[in-house]
Amino acid sequence: MSVLFFHTMKYRPGSPRDPNNDRFVLSKGHAAPVLYAVWAEAGFLKENELLNLRKVDSILEGHPVPKQQFVDVATGSLGQGLGAACGMAYTGKFFDKASYRVFCLMGDGELSEGSVWEAMSFASHYNLTNLVAILDINRLGQSDPTPLQHHTEKYQRRCEAFGWHAVIVDGHSVEELCKVLGQPRHQPLAIIAKTIKGKGIPVAEDQMGWHGKPLPKAKAESVIKELESSIFGCSKRICPSPPNEEAPPVSLSNIRMPSAPSYKLGEKVATRKAYGMALVKLGRSTDRMVVLDGDTKNSTFSELFKKEFPDRYVECYIAEQNMVSVAIGCAVRERNVVFASTFATFFSRAYDQLRMAAISESNINVCGSHCGISIGEDGPSQMGLEDLAMFRAIPTATIFYPSDGVSTEKAVELAANTKGLCFIRTSRPENNIIYNCNDDFQVGQAKVVCSSSDDHVTVVAAGVTLHEALAAAEQLKKERINIRVIDPFTIKPLDSKVIIDNAKATRGRIITVEDHYYEGGLGEAVCSAVVNETGFTVHRLAVSKVPRSGKPHELLQIFAIDRDAIAQAARKLLSGSANAK
Repeated sequence: MSVLFFHTMKYRPGSPRDPNNDRFVLSKGHAAPVLYAVWAEAGFLKENELLNLRKVDSILEGHPVPKQQFVDVATGSLGQGLGAACGMAYTGKFFDKASYRVFCLMGDGELSEGSVWEAMSFASHYNLTNLVAILDINRLGQSDPTPLQHHTEKYQRRCEAFGWHAVIVDGHSVEELCKVLGQPRHQPLAIIAKTIKGKGIPVAEDQMGWHGKPLPKAKAESVIKELESSIFGCSKRICPSPPNEEAPPVSLSNIRMPSAPSYKLGEKVATRKAYGMALVKLGRSTDRMVVLDGDTKNSTFSELFKKEFPDRYVECYIAEQNMVSVAIGCAVRERNVVFASTFATFFSRAYDQLRMAAISESNINVCGSHCGISIGEDGPSQMGLEDLAMFRAIPTATIFYPSDGVSTEKAVELAANTKGLCFIRTSRPENNIIYNCNDDFQVGQAKVVCSSSDDHVTVVAAGVTLHEALAAAEQLKKERINIRVIDPFTIKPLDSKVIIDNAKATRGRIITVEDHYYEGGLGEAVCSAVVNETGFTVHRLAVSKVPRSGKPHELLQIFAIDRDAIAQAARKLLSGSANAK
């Protein structure tokens, strides 16, 4: 840390997020105290503030978080720092075209995480020569020694196999570190630093049982005295070099579509394709829009963006965890508007990265296509049926669930201007355009799609099931049963007021229907919204068990979320009300 911050890195200590600064990621986030000490030494923090470590009224939390101006991404869930560093380095090399570098300090314990090697592969593939990973090989994990312990040559061979230039150094030697960090680079650089945990502290040196523990006061005092005696009399203050002023100014405010949607009522389009078309359209209005995908671009339709803007498309291949981390890195310091896409179900393997995105206060947009059983023959492994539950549990998440091409285009535009993590859920089947191109859409604002002055039941549906609900409404009209159909547009935040006000007009009778499991989806969101209302009845239709392959219409019927099931549920609700009377 001394060599990095006071010899190698170029930055302005008083302005930690200057876009020209070199970047630093402390992937081994449990080492936060040394990061805070460095910024105190640099003059950004007051030294006495260090005594407030982990106190509830201090910004110096137990692991780094972006409320600290010198932290770009939250760390602490191990194995994610290098992926975020890759996103920063990619942005520096290909988007900013600036000379700032990215340094990532990692622990040897986290090198057991597969996401680290996804990031290693990514950095090598794109030859991120502006990226340096420092591997702190101190031999000891939290509860056991690490698998390779001090076999540094094995780490070296692994890094080299992933296409990195790997150098073994004595991690306690200032001279060796200065030398290796000053060398010209033609590949990503891995510095394999052999260190001794607790070096110079007899009671703790190379000993298990000290992870996350301070020294007892008496022992600490003697160690502090010894350290002070070694630096006593040194009055020289080392200051970092200022950065090169190369990063272009960027403004990401108020990014708008160049024109209104151009769909025609009744035209058929899949929302996944409308998503790809919307990316292209929005990409024309700003050159800081970046799109990532995990080798599903011909299914998510992000390939349309790649065709028009190949320099702003990042192929992350089948490594969803790293894709999310790279997206987070690309978005830091408000350098890019970032969209990342894959099948909705594959975000489940990157859930830890997504929740860390929230802790990182990241503004990234992710799109999950192929949601639900309506994808058909591919079967349950490809069906996103848990995604709404996942994203609803993330505090900073906004969840868009568009039902046609117009609302999809509006969702993309709104997501680009919405703070926090945005999830757009898209479907495989082609469905009718039901909205006019000049219709207004807002986050948290539902649409009443079908209504009359004498409605008997309110149906809340989204995506494919919204079209099934509209078909059920036509069916029921022949029986003189009128249903009111509501499209929530955003599942989070949910427009509780519109749902409650309209349900009151149908005597509190609500049906929810969704292409998702019962747990955590639209139905539970509606139940939460109306829980304090009296006289309300909510009948939920959802996927009840692990599905199977089949044609979409067959599966919708088998799992009772099609038009016939909705019509039957409405009849049942009404007959139940009549019986109650």
